Amino acid sequence: MELVLGRWLHILAGVMWIGLLYYFNFVQGQALAAARADGTNAGITKHIAPRALLFFRWAAVATWVLGAWYLMRDPRLGFINAFTLRGAAAPIGIGAWLGTVMLFNVWVLIWPNQKKVLGLVQADDATKAKAARVAFLASRTNTMLSIPMLFFMVASAHGLPRF
Repeated sequence: MELVLGRWLHILAGVMWIGLLYYFNFVQGQALAAARADGTNAGITKHIAPRALLFFRWAAVATWVLGAWYLMRDPRLGFINAFTLRGAAAPIGIGAWLGTVMLFNVWVLIWPNQKKVLGLVQADDATKAKAARVAFLASRTNTMLSIPMLFFMVASAHGLPRF
């Protein structure tokens, strides 16, 4: 029962994380550009984006921690086997590595730069422009990495070919 609950919490946190990632990349980016054009972007940048980023970054942590916990507890897989891509844990290990890179991007590239863009920390216009580009590229990278990450997570659970 413990493994089932842990796995479900991992999945729920992952749905929130990846759902918000897709929201930022497919909805908010275009909406913010339109809102800037007509001068109505303050609602997004002051209220929606900071709150969405709060849930986004902590859902990333929860997903990774719960996934690591699950790997440590599942006798079929194992944390070390997953991260060294051994045996039956290899597919989920690839997904775990992709998730680890994505978590790094969230906390090291996206969040520190979004704080500058949103005015949560002081930055001049040139710094904000550079920060926006870095956050954009890291977010788009995470969007692309999410596709194989999800594939390998599902492949592990549903008996798709192992390496």
